Amino acid sequence: MKLRHVAMAVSALALAAFVTGCAKKDAGVIKIGVAGAHSGDLASYGLPTVNAANLVIDEVNAKGGINGRKVELVIADDQCKPELATNAASKLVSDGVVAVIGHICSGATKSALGIYKDSNVVCISPSATNPPLTQSGEYPNFFRTIAPDDAQAKLAVTFIKDTLKLNSLAVLHDKGDYGKGFADLVKQFAEEAGLKVVLFEGVNPGAPDYSAVVNKIGNAAPDGVVWGGYHPEASKLVQQMRDKGINIPFISDDGVKDNTFIEVAGKYAEGVYATGPMDTSSLPIAVKAIEGHKAKYGEEPGAFFKEAYAATLAIVNALEKSKSTDYEAISKALRSEFVDTSLGKISFDAKGDVIGFGFSVFQVQNGKYVELK
Repeated sequence: MKLRHVAMAVSALALAAFVTGCAKKDAGVIKIGVAGAHSGDLASYGLPTVNAANLVIDEVNAKGGINGRKVELVIADDQCKPELATNAASKLVSDGVVAVIGHICSGATKSALGIYKDSNVVCISPSATNPPLTQSGEYPNFFRTIAPDDAQAKLAVTFIKDTLKLNSLAVLHDKGDYGKGFADLVKQFAEEAGLKVVLFEGVNPGAPDYSAVVNKIGNAAPDGVVWGGYHPEASKLVQQMRDKGINIPFISDDGVKDNTFIEVAGKYAEGVYATGPMDTSSLPIAVKAIEGHKAKYGEEPGAFFKEAYAATLAIVNALEKSKSTDYEAISKALRSEFVDTSLGKISFDAKGDVIGFGFSVFQVQNGKYVELK
């Protein structure tokens, strides 16, 4: 019996030593999550964020980490689907992340935020623009390096009225948090500006054919069409409109301001307008980030890359300045510190919205998006 007790005691001590060793190892690593669409139709929006985070963290670790601790990225794919976003968020929380870069789409972000809030995890998105995510006050743990849709919609309406000189609009959307939210705001601002909204309609995302709504556009005879949503549906709508001889301006949001839209829509993309984050690619940090991406991945970065690079820099700065991985300390640092990024010098207001960065209008010209000054 004594021998058995001694053996058990030795085993217990060994187990305790093993657990303690693992705890020390885990305590020496700072885990940051990267969540978004990494597969599926909208992967072109999410993968650039993974690449941006990798570039920043590789450099951070090469310099010794954050306050002497190495950083590990934990990647979670949600395909921009709300039901998968909750699973991704739960995985990241269980893996012990102290902050999350993402999610990418507004609907997926909204589904995940409650999980992060309950777990005291900061979430900073490079692309989720739905206004209530910050303006409702429900998610004090949420930040974003992109302006919200109300700013985007107001810019679009001002451009439509003052530059394009249109008087009537058909406003379409994909029924989602992001697309319908943008469309609702465009309708509101357009009517306040004296423009007529002659058609306001949602379509089912992923449908192979939109001829029914294209016929409605033809019957309503608007001066222009505004689309709230993402590039897969936009490319089909534009093509079917042009094939029907409806050659009026097509104006959309940053969900379409992506080179994938141009690749898919082909010649039909020419002339399309889209609001999107201001072009800061000539800033020194942006130049470094873009060149780093081309050197490591062999191609130009995609949508929201600079916003994701800035988000990662902001998290790194907050961790360094606060000298803590505590939620309150990170949040306070994000709101009180300005940091030089690929978007310029930014910080965040009390709601979590970015300070120092906004939207521009772009147009597809000769197969490329060009910022209109």
